[in-house]
Amino acid sequence: MIKQIIPFILVLSFTGCAELMHIVEQVDTERPLTEQEVVNGLRQALTIGADSAASRLAATDGYYRDRLVRISLPPEAAIITQNISYIPGGEMMVEDVILRINRAAEDAAREAGPVFATAVRNMTVRDGFEILRGEKDAATQYLQAQTYDQLFNLYQPKIKSSIEKPFVGNMSTAESWDMLTGQWNSVANSTVGRMADMRPVETDLATFLTQQALNGLFLKLAEEEEKIRTEPVARVTDLLRRVFGQSN
Repeated sequence: MIKQIIPFILVLSFTGCAELMHIVEQVDTERPLTEQEVVNGLRQALTIGADSAASRLAATDGYYRDRLVRISLPPEAAIITQNISYIPGGEMMVEDVILRINRAAEDAAREAGPVFATAVRNMTVRDGFEILRGEKDAATQYLQAQTYDQLFNLYQPKIKSSIEKPFVGNMSTAESWDMLTGQWNSVANSTVGRMADMRPVETDLATFLTQQALNGLFLKLAEEEEKIRTEPVARVTDLLRRVFGQSN
C-alpha cells in the first residue's frame, strides 16, 4: 500500500514545485522595475543594437548596396553630375568615387562598435524610464543628442585615415575625389566655365563622409532598437525580456 502511495505523493510534489516555480517567475516578472534595471537594460539593448548595426554596415556593400544609407556625392557636387559631359570619362569616374566613398565608410564602420560602447556606458540613470516609455527610437535619439559631437570627433580621424588608404588600383578615395573635383574645377575656373556660371566644388570629404556614415549608423541603430521594443524574439537576454516586456 505504501509503495502505491509514494509515486502519487511524488507526482503531487513535483506538480506543486512546478506550480510554485511558475508563481515565483510570475511574481518576479511583475515586480516593478528598478531604475538601475531600466538603465542596464537600455545599455544592453544599445550595445547589442550598436554591434549589430556596425557589423551590418562594415560588411562589403553594407553601405553601398543599402539604399537607405548609401552615400552619394556631396550636394555641392550636383553641378558636376549635371555637366558630366565636360569631363572625359566623367560618368565612370563619378561612380568610381561613389563606390570608394562607401568602401571607406564600410571600412570605418569596423571601428564603430568600441566607440559606441564607450558612449553607451556614459548613459545616466535620470532619463531611464522616459527613454523606455518614449518613442520607438527614443534611446537612439537620446544617445545621438548626448554623444554625437563626441562620436564625430572620435570617428572622423578613422574616416580620414580610411579615405587615405589605397584601395583598387593603388588609389585612395581622397585621391579619386580630388581627381574628380580637380578636373571639374579646372573647367569651372576657365573662361568658358566662368561664362557659363560654373562654380568650383570645395568640399571637405572627410567631414561630409563622417556625417553621412554616422547618420547611417544611427539609422541602423534605431532599426535595432525598434526590433527589441516590438519583437520578443529580438530580446536575447533575460534582462531585455524583463525590461522591454514590461514596457509594452
